[in-house]
Amino acid sequence: MTDGDILAEDRRLVWSDEFDGPPGAAPDPSKWRHETGGDGWGNDELQHYTDELANACLDGKGNLAITVHRLGPELALRYHDRQYASARLVTKGLAGFSYGLVQARIKLPPVGLWPGFWMLGQDIDEVGWPACGEIDVMENFGDDMAVVHGTAHGPGYSEPGITASYNAGESLARQPHVYTVSWEPCQIRWYLDHHLYAALDPEDLDGKPWVFDHEFYLLLNVAVGGTFSAPPGLSVPFPQVMLVDFVRVYAPLTIGG
Repeated sequence: MTDGDILAEDRRLVWSDEFDGPPGAAPDPSKWRHETGGDGWGNDELQHYTDELANACLDGKGNLAITVHRLGPELALRYHDRQYASARLVTKGLAGFSYGLVQARIKLPPVGLWPGFWMLGQDIDEVGWPACGEIDVMENFGDDMAVVHGTAHGPGYSEPGITASYNAGESLARQPHVYTVSWEPCQIRWYLDHHLYAALDPEDLDGKPWVFDHEFYLLLNVAVGGTFSAPPGLSVPFPQVMLVDFVRVYAPLTIGG
């Protein structure tokens, strides 16, 4: 039993992707779609997200590989003068969830990038961000590879959000870890493996809106540079890869658990 399984005991699995398939295969289009572009994504990021297999494909060993490439001058011109190419996968329009246990087993890239596993409110196109809400299950900003950050964003606490961090004592790139959010109507809890390191409830918001009571969708991505992450130096070798072993969503214990 893995650490993630400990948290999932007695819960009903409602959605998952185990990323099984031949090497070089595309992510399952019934579960994921690509968001593409290179406009900085609101954070002055340096990458262009593509829908190409070079940036997101199965590795044939049960993982999704999100691969970041540093671009030469010709390719940078093709991607609107972005310096890097990466991928951003979302379940928007395909799958959404209200409450439950949301987790992924991920091996982070070993250098200073900005990998993330997170959630956004399905109503983002109607109400915008941050009114839709954002729950960051896992982020690492590249300045300390031992530290995972979990954050909630909403109206009045959009930037930098209400955030907490946990130091694993060694680089999170040395081996895969399970990153989990347990999301209930009036509480969100963050875990690294089976270690609870943060919790948030409406009383912690000092009267600001609790916007985590509706359906959210999932995101996986690796950004480069930006507001919260320094760009990698020229000595950093590329490509760099984030490996995702699984993504699983379990129903809340109070609903068919």
